[in-house]
Amino acid sequence: MTLIFGHRGYAAVYPENTMISFKEAQKAGADGIELDVQLSRDKELVVIHDPTVDRTTDGTGTVRELTLEQLKQLNAAHQSKTVDFASIPTLRDVMEWLVGTDLLLNIELKNVVYPYEGMEELVIELIREYGMEERVILSSFNHYSLVYCHRLAPDIETAPLYSEGLYMPWVYAESIKAKSIHPKFRAAPNEIIEQCQQAGIAVRPYTVNRKGEMKRLFKVGCAAFITDDPHLAANLREESK
Repeated sequence: MTLIFGHRGYAAVYPENTMISFKEAQKAGADGIELDVQLSRDKELVVIHDPTVDRTTDGTGTVRELTLEQLKQLNAAHQSKTVDFASIPTLRDVMEWLVGTDLLLNIELKNVVYPYEGMEELVIELIREYGMEERVILSSFNHYSLVYCHRLAPDIETAPLYSEGLYMPWVYAESIKAKSIHPKFRAAPNEIIEQCQQAGIAVRPYTVNRKGEMKRLFKVGCAAFITDDPHLAANLREESK
């Protein structure tokens, strides 16, 4: 069965990367949650996509220059039509809730713009604290970081993110000890998905929001995909049975 990961939760309806977005994604039928992690000034793992808070909150400035206390005061739902207020969660906040569910968790390390020193160690330490090694996938556009993660924790799955066509991605994945790949959906035609999965490499394209693309991925038997609308995806999956 093709699994469904809620991109930043249920981002089509709720403020992205917030606890309500994650909880509503679960209610909508998601099998897993995808989220983004940055480091605050005081080295706390915070769940936010951008290196700045300007787009997703009512504040300004870079995440790495703000303390957790300052970040927690910001409203991550200030542009939402469904929620009046939502704070920026820490990765610990999410893990504390998620460990009591059967959800999978895809943690994207946002260490491309700012290569946060020590991020990998902190994330892995938290995963181990909650015993989530078999339910977490670490992804990043920084593939050097993923190689480092594998060296630190070979038992935790890694998945390189990429947005353009990659030649024989199953070979590349194996070369960096990754068990899966997370390509942009346009870089994941059926033949690539089939060849990867024949080689034992799971494919989870992002960000799949159109019905036609969802139906294609269900039909080809893709391992999973990442979507802003897990409710739509769950309904289509049910129809495709």
